[in-house]
Amino acid sequence: MKKEEMTYLKKVTTQSVVQRVINSLTDAMINRHLRPGDKIPTESELAESLGVGRNSIREAIKILVYLGVLEIRRAEGTFVCEGFSESMIDPMIYGIILDKEESYENLMELRELIEAGVMRLAMQKANAEDLEILKEKKDRLEEEILKGPDNIENIFQADNCFHDTISGMGKNPLVNKIDKVVRVLTYSMRFHSVKGMLDSGRGEELFEAHQKIYEMIEKHDVKDINKAVRNTYFTDVGMK
Repeated sequence: MKKEEMTYLKKVTTQSVVQRVINSLTDAMINRHLRPGDKIPTESELAESLGVGRNSIREAIKILVYLGVLEIRRAEGTFVCEGFSESMIDPMIYGIILDKEESYENLMELRELIEAGVMRLAMQKANAEDLEILKEKKDRLEEEILKGPDNIENIFQADNCFHDTISGMGKNPLVNKIDKVVRVLTYSMRFHSVKGMLDSGRGEELFEAHQKIYEMIEKHDVKDINKAVRNTYFTDVGMK
């Protein structure tokens, strides 16, 4: 690749050299100078263009490969990945977990924002087949709840399947991935909430909250959608 063809890459100055290389490549992707499927310049070309050593280039590429942004093809070179990779989720999770400002309230606000948005998207895009599948998930949740509180593992799994189905009904893989991140982050609080409901003899109430969600999606009823989402949290019986 000719040097004049790489003018979009900014020279690296101070800060962590590896981080600056990552930033430069990221900027090139954001500005669409490097597009999904494109082959990036070689290590030597990048080193010359950015004014850094090849070791820094190599380390930056390793990190971007780990993050699912780049992929190395033997005998071909390094390419910009196409599509969303599962490995992109992990850094987001760790970033939120390690955030000093993270709090229970912040996490609950994020959860409500995402889940309400997921419901709205499901209402817009769901078809008859989607609704039938969601009904099956809802009915399975009821069946598991009726088996009693000792069946907590299966009940919680059925609860997750119900919500995962709603997320999939939106037919937006990016929203689906973000929803999964939020559900991973809230796993413990959700489990303890479901367990608390069962232990306190409120299994029927737990099901009714999910029945309400199903009916709202079926009828495309967006009124009080945030309230309906919050009603599935049951924060009075423990963190969810």
